[in-house]
Amino acid sequence: MSAEGGTKAILAALTANLGIAVTKFVAWLLTSSSSMLAESIHSVADSGNQLLLLIGGKRSKRQATPEHPFGFGRERYIYAFIVSIVLFSVGGLFALYEGYHKVSHPEPIESWQWVPVAVLVVAIGLESYSFYTAIKESNHTRGKTSWVNFVRRAKAPELPVVLLEDSGALLGLVFALFGVALTLITGDGTWDGIGTLLIGALLVVIAVVLAIETKSLLLGEGANPEAVRQIEQAVLAGEGIERIIHMKTLHLGPEELLVAVKIAVPSSERADEVARHIDETETRIREAVPIARVIYIEPDIYRPANATAANAS
Repeated sequence: MSAEGGTKAILAALTANLGIAVTKFVAWLLTSSSSMLAESIHSVADSGNQLLLLIGGKRSKRQATPEHPFGFGRERYIYAFIVSIVLFSVGGLFALYEGYHKVSHPEPIESWQWVPVAVLVVAIGLESYSFYTAIKESNHTRGKTSWVNFVRRAKAPELPVVLLEDSGALLGLVFALFGVALTLITGDGTWDGIGTLLIGALLVVIAVVLAIETKSLLLGEGANPEAVRQIEQAVLAGEGIERIIHMKTLHLGPEELLVAVKIAVPSSERADEVARHIDETETRIREAVPIARVIYIEPDIYRPANATAANAS
C-alpha cells in the first residue's frame, strides 16, 4: 500500500508541478517578477525531485545480487536524500539569492500586472489538489499517528517527501502572492523581493528537515515499537522457546525488514526439535509482520551473565 500510494501521490504532484512551472515561467517573462521566477525554479526543482523519487522506487525493486545480497530496497532512501539536496541548492539558495537581489534593486511590476496574481491563484488550486492526494494516500498508512510523527517515523520516504514539498509549495505560493500583491498595491518592488526571500527560507528549512530524516533512514532504522512487540509475541507464542535473549531489527527497505533474534531453548532438547521450533517461529513472525522477510534465529542456552553482555553490545 505504501509503495502504490506513494507512486500515486508522486504522479499527482509531478503533473501539477509541470503545469504550474510552465505558467509561472510565462508570468515571469511577462512581468519580470522575482517571486514568479523563484516559484518557477521551485516548481522545476519539485518536478525533478518527483522524477528522482520515481527512479529510486523503480531501481529499488531490482533483484538481489552476490554483491548486494540484501537487495536494493534502501536505494529509495538515497534518492530521497538527493531530493533534499536539490531542494536546498536549486530551490532554496536560488530563491534567497534572487530575493536579495530584488530587495537591493527593487523594480515595480509595470506590465501584465494581472498575470502573476491569476497564475498564483490557479497554482494554489492545482497544488491543493496535489496536497490533498498526498494526504489521502498517507492516511492509508498513517493510522492514528500524528502528522509530525508520520513524517519522522515513516519508513517509505516518498509520502513524507511529497507531503513536505506540497505543504512548502502551498506556503511558497502564499508568500509569492503576498509579495506580488503588495508590489502592485504600493508600486514598491521591495515587497516582491521580500516574498522571494520568504520562499527561499521556507525551502531551506524543508530541505534540512528532509535531509535529517532521510539520513536517519540511510544509516539504518529498526522496526517501529508496534512491529517489535508483534515480533516478540510471535517468537514467544510457540513451544520450545523459553525466552528472547536479545533481538535486533533493521529496515533493508521500506517494505523489507531484517530480524535477528537469539532465543533460549531447553538444554534437554534434541537438535531436530530445535530446528522444528525455529521453522515454526519464522512462520509466526512472517504472519505477524509480513515485511519481516529476512530472519535469522540463533538458539542458545540462557545464561544471565552472557545475556547481559550481549544486550550491552
